[in-house]
Amino acid sequence: MSARIVCACLLVAASAVSAAEPTDHSQFVTSDRCIACHSNLRAPSGEDVSIGFDWRSTMMANSARDPYWHAGVRREVTDHPSARAAIEDKCSTCHMPMARFDAAAAGGRGEVFANLPAAEHALAADGVSCTVCHQIAAAGLGEHESFDGGFRIATDTARGVFGPHDVDKGRASVMRSASAFTPSAGDHIQRSELCATCHTLYTTALNDSGEQIGTLPEQVPYQEWLHSEYRQTQSCQSCHMPVAGVDMPISAIMGQPRTHFSQHTFRGGNAFVLGLLNKYRDELGVKALPQELDAAIAETKAYLGSQAATLAITAARLAGQRLDVDVAIASTTGHKLPTAYPARRAWLHVVVTDESGNVLFESGAQRPDGAIVGNDNDADAARFEPHYDEIRSADQVQIYESIMVDAQGAVTTGLLRGVRYAKDNRLLPRGFDKRNASAEVAVHGEAEQDANFAAGGDSVRYRLDLGRRPVGAVHVTAQLMYQSIGYRWAENLRPYDAPETQRFVRYYSESIAGTAVQIARATADVR
Repeated sequence: MSARIVCACLLVAASAVSAAEPTDHSQFVTSDRCIACHSNLRAPSGEDVSIGFDWRSTMMANSARDPYWHAGVRREVTDHPSARAAIEDKCSTCHMPMARFDAAAAGGRGEVFANLPAAEHALAADGVSCTVCHQIAAAGLGEHESFDGGFRIATDTARGVFGPHDVDKGRASVMRSASAFTPSAGDHIQRSELCATCHTLYTTALNDSGEQIGTLPEQVPYQEWLHSEYRQTQSCQSCHMPVAGVDMPISAIMGQPRTHFSQHTFRGGNAFVLGLLNKYRDELGVKALPQELDAAIAETKAYLGSQAATLAITAARLAGQRLDVDVAIASTTGHKLPTAYPARRAWLHVVVTDESGNVLFESGAQRPDGAIVGNDNDADAARFEPHYDEIRSADQVQIYESIMVDAQGAVTTGLLRGVRYAKDNRLLPRGFDKRNASAEVAVHGEAEQDANFAAGGDSVRYRLDLGRRPVGAVHVTAQLMYQSIGYRWAENLRPYDAPETQRFVRYYSESIAGTAVQIARATADVR
C-alpha cells in the first residue's frame, strides 16, 4: 500500500472518530480534514490527480513556509519599524489567511513572526488552504476593494463552502459530517476575480518616518490579463488549475464522475522556491512528501518550457566578420512575462561559436553566484540594465524585468520604498495595447518607444563584429532564461542581520544551480 493511501486512510479514520466541527473561535479547519476524502483519485490513464496531495506540494500550501517571504517581511519591518504591526497584518492576509482572519474577527491583527515556525501553528502553517478559497463569497469580486487580500469569507451559520458542482443532499450530509462544512454550487470559484483578491497588490511607500508617500502596483497580473485578449478565452484557473480532460470523481468517498475536473496543481513559475522547500524541508516544517515536491518542480519546469513563450531566430546574415541575427520571442502567457512579484526576470542568453566550438560572442551568461554577466544591476545595486532594440556588445543583455525606484529616484528592492517603475519591459500578452494601457500596467523605459516590443512579444537584433572572419559556418544558440528570484533581490538581503534574512541568503548561495530555468531555445547555422 502506498504512503499516500495509508495517509488518506488514517485521515478518514481520524475524521470519523473525532468531532468534525471547527473550533468555536475559528471559521476554518486544516487541510487534513479535506485531504481525507479528496485524495486517492486516479484518472483512467493511471495518473494520480488527488486534490489534497497535489495541493500540498504547491506554493499555495506552503505560502507560510516560504523562506523568501520570511526574509522579505523581516527586511520591511526592519526598514520601517513604526509600521511593523500594519506590515505583518497585510502580509499575513494572503500568506497566513486563516490565522489572520481569526485574529481580525477577534479584534486583533495578523502576525507573521509570532506564528513562526509555522509548523507549531496549525492554521498559520496551512497557508492558502481549502477552507479559505472555498469559503470566499462572490459578492464584490473584481471590485477594487476585493484586491489586496480583500476577499470576503462567507460566515453563515451553515458553514457553506463553494465549488463548481451541484452536490446532492446525501453527499452534502456526508461532507457536513466529515468536515463540518456544507457544499453548494458557486461558479465564482472558477473566475479570475477570485484569484485577483490576493494576486493584486498595491503597496504603500513609506519614508523613514513611516509616513505614506505613494502607492505602487506591486503585482497586478489580473489587470494585465484584463488588458489582453486572454480575458475572452481563458481564466487564471484554466491555466493554473488544468482540467483533467476526462470525467473524474472529486472525492474517494461516494464520489461521482464530474466534468471539468480541475487539478489542484496551481502550476506557476517558482520551481526554485519549491526546491528550497524540499531541500530544507526539516527546517521549514514541510509536510508534502519529497516525491510530491519533486513532481511539482518537474511540472513547473515543464510548464515554463512549454506554455510560457517560444523563441525563433528569424534572420541571420554573415558578411565578413559582421554577423546580424534577429531573435524573436512570442509570449504565450495570459499576462506579462514574468509577472507579479518584481524579483522575477527573464532574459536572452545568446552564444555564437565557430565550427570548432570556440566562443566568438556571448551575451547573458549566468555567473556561478546567480548574477547575469553584463547586467548593470547585478554588478551595481544603484544601476540597472536598459531595454535594447539592438545589441552590439557582450556587456549588453536583454533582460525583461521591472525596476522600482524610491522617492529620490534611487533603484530599490524594498517594496515599501518603491514609488514608481523606472523600467518595465516585461513581455506583453497578445492583445495588449501599450499605447492605451492604464498606469498600473504601463510599459516603462526604452521599451515604450521600441516598435518591435509589442503585444505578444519582442524582437531583438544582434549586430556583431566577431573580430575576424570565421572559417566556415558559425552556430548561434539563443535561450530565453528565467529566474523567480534574481541575484540582486537576494543579495540586497545580506546586510540585514536577522535569522530569516541570513537563512535565505545561505539557502540561495547553496542552491544557485537551481535559480535559472530555460523557457525556450532556438539555434541556427550561418554561413
